[in-house]
Amino acid sequence: MSNNHIYILSGLGVDQRVFSKIDFEGLHVTYIDWISPLRKESMSEYAKRMSLQILDAKPILVGLSFGGMMAMEIAKIIEVQKIVLLASAKNDCELPFLYRVIGALKLNRIIPNALLKQHNIIVDYFFGISSQEDKLMLKKILLDTDPIFLGWAINQILNWRNREIPAPVIHIHGDKDRIIPTTKIKPTYLIENAGHFMTMTHAKEIEMLLKRVI
Repeated sequence: MSNNHIYILSGLGVDQRVFSKIDFEGLHVTYIDWISPLRKESMSEYAKRMSLQILDAKPILVGLSFGGMMAMEIAKIIEVQKIVLLASAKNDCELPFLYRVIGALKLNRIIPNALLKQHNIIVDYFFGISSQEDKLMLKKILLDTDPIFLGWAINQILNWRNREIPAPVIHIHGDKDRIIPTTKIKPTYLIENAGHFMTMTHAKEIEMLLKRVI
């Protein structure tokens, strides 16, 4: 039984359901809930409010996608033992350059937030999912996502500027990730044939790795 306190941050537009196939038995796990962003709130300000959900000293943060970026920001505020990134980025250099261009031109502002919640074959392609079960799961999660939070979070990703590595990082990434491609990333562990939805599609591999590194 591990005494480490593990706090998990889910990805953008998804919640703890994306970890439903991973068995955390024997680990002390708490999911951090996304909260409604305040008007014009920055990512660092939001991270301060999110960190109030962490009640243990020197926890381990596990962050999926946008949750990983938020984990990097939280680790600047409180002392953490380590950060485990899943399908995420340590700094803005690891994100596609196109994201910065979209953010700079504010092109994301043109798209209605409600439209971002639409599930279609393009979304499935970028998330790297093909099974009906995974498609249905993603569709349900998107339906449940707050469109205001989704719009705010996408804007934060596009404009994220971070070069600081505030704690030891273990980075697990899929080699077929189309949302955060491995082009600029040197992950600690690379999962073969895994896309951005790898906690569902490659759950057993992720589970084994998490238990090894935690």
